[in-house]
Amino acid sequence: MKTKISVIGAGNVGATAAELIAREGLADVVLFDIHEGLAKGKALDMTEACPLWNSSSTVTGTSTFEETAESDLIVITAGFPRKPGMSRDDLLHANADVITSVTEGTVKYSPDSIIIVVTNPMDVMAYTAMKVSGFSGHRVIGMGGVLDSSRFRAFVAMELGVSAVDVEALVLGGHGDQMVPLPRFTTVKGIPLPELIDNERVEHLIERTRNGGAEIVGLLKTGSAYYAPAAAAVQMAKSILFDEQRLLPCSAYLDAQYGVSGIFLGVPVILGKNGIEKIIELHLSEKEMVMFNKSALAVKTMIETLKLA
Repeated sequence: MKTKISVIGAGNVGATAAELIAREGLADVVLFDIHEGLAKGKALDMTEACPLWNSSSTVTGTSTFEETAESDLIVITAGFPRKPGMSRDDLLHANADVITSVTEGTVKYSPDSIIIVVTNPMDVMAYTAMKVSGFSGHRVIGMGGVLDSSRFRAFVAMELGVSAVDVEALVLGGHGDQMVPLPRFTTVKGIPLPELIDNERVEHLIERTRNGGAEIVGLLKTGSAYYAPAAAAVQMAKSILFDEQRLLPCSAYLDAQYGVSGIFLGVPVILGKNGIEKIIELHLSEKEMVMFNKSALAVKTMIETLKLA
């Protein structure tokens, strides 16, 4: 039986994720949106592009959860986007209602699926999806760490004038202003970042990474980032679908790892056919641990605000 991925939300992030999946022929795609014409129109456009991509994937647009049935993966991008001057926290209550609705609708028809959450505030939305679905922690994963690390890699490559392919980076913590970039775990072809850039420039790159989403929102004026978020979600999907066992920084449900329990937070994980196969615990410095705990507190506070705990 062919693999099936349902992408929930046909906005820029969802449609781009569906396009990447179809273009690479990773799976058949169902693109869901409450605006039926939007999902069907974009799905038909992609279907007509598949012959040009040499892809045998099918793309179906729908506004009914029944058509998402028996999905192997659910990628949730639905929600309200950030606007200029809006923080991820501002999206909290509105998007929690959206996540509750689409999670209930999809897991009813795909009880054995794995969920990847993209919607912001992402760590809290992943927690919401887990609570609503009743799934175990390893089957619900937040996308943020992959995106944040990719942004850090891009900025390091721009700073040094090297290929981003040769840059490896690790960003932990919550997806947002409280993220925890780790320069000592960031390398360029194996060379630690502190050997190549002075501390002042490293801090500048870290600050730009923290504000990466807001920088794009400010430039676009009427929208938010979607190419990189979609690519991050698809990289995670590939590792799960093909049991690649990639080590990626993702938002995972913590149960005493790093001394934190009961919330989703960005940490290194191994992604395979069962979702999160293992959480990798690093030995953080005192300074890194302080930042990590501060990030955890910010996520916990938002969860308590939603009264989901």
